[in-house]
Amino acid sequence: MAKVTMLNMAGVEAGVIELNDAIFGITPNENAVHAVIKNYLANQRQGTQSAKTRGEVRGGGRKPFRQKGTGRHRQGHSTDPSQIGGGIVFAPKPRDYRYSLPKKLRRLALKSVLSSKVAEQEIIVLDELRFDAPKTKEMVKVLENVKAGKKALIVMAEKDENVIKSAANIPGVRTALVGTMNVYEIINHESFIVTQEAVKKIEEVYA
Repeated sequence: MAKVTMLNMAGVEAGVIELNDAIFGITPNENAVHAVIKNYLANQRQGTQSAKTRGEVRGGGRKPFRQKGTGRHRQGHSTDPSQIGGGIVFAPKPRDYRYSLPKKLRRLALKSVLSSKVAEQEIIVLDELRFDAPKTKEMVKVLENVKAGKKALIVMAEKDENVIKSAANIPGVRTALVGTMNVYEIINHESFIVTQEAVKKIEEVYA
């Protein structure tokens, strides 16, 4: 099992934690990660784009100018796509971009990115993360103490409003629960900050 030094909120070593190799020590599967990230981004699309075809553009009716003698190319309709103000060829229409992936593939991708964070030493395990009240300054101080990167994802075992509100106004910092973290956010943040309790919960859920 991989061993990671655990820190407290002051950035001081608070022991060593062993990570389950079945989750934090596998060989990352890049294809699975790519597929899941592509799926995540597709599912975020609103799909509300729309443009008018030549049948929906206002206008038309009579022939815009005579067939011959003008020096222009022949034209029978003002809504033709080649005309200014005409319709769009193969115009995009509202559609749903969502699709699903097998559960095994999604779990493999998550284990892959977690293992990458451990291998690249971008995981920071805290013995606990608690605040008596929401304080952005306190959260900034903790991030500085543990030497987190500019973009950090904080994962908790249980919802803690004080932690969530303390991190809400810090650019590049996001909070998540074990059940809501996803592959895209993990890989999109330099530092993966996780509490000791959250590690145990991840191992319970994904082992």
